[in-house]
Amino acid sequence: MYVCKYVADADIKIFVTQYKSEATLKVYVTEYKADAKGIKGIWYFTKYKTDADWKVFFTKYKNEADILIYYTKYKSEAGWTKK
Repeated sequence: MYVCKYVADADIKIFVTQYKSEATLKVYVTEYKADAKGIKGIWYFTKYKTDADWKVFFTKYKNEADILIYYTKYKSEAGWTKK
């Protein structure tokens, strides 16, 4: 994942929720690129746009987002909550 500064550059707009029950995707952030599973919940953030599979923009407002995510501390919890 690469975090864009501008919404127009992003593939996906994301809002981070404080509540697991609101999320459509629970995300575990890994330190290793090899562990990343695309948009499926195990994410690796890169500093370079060219290294990323997805470009994301974090919005301040829930109603502007394509996906609502919740950060989990456990890799086993990562994944979609709603299909």
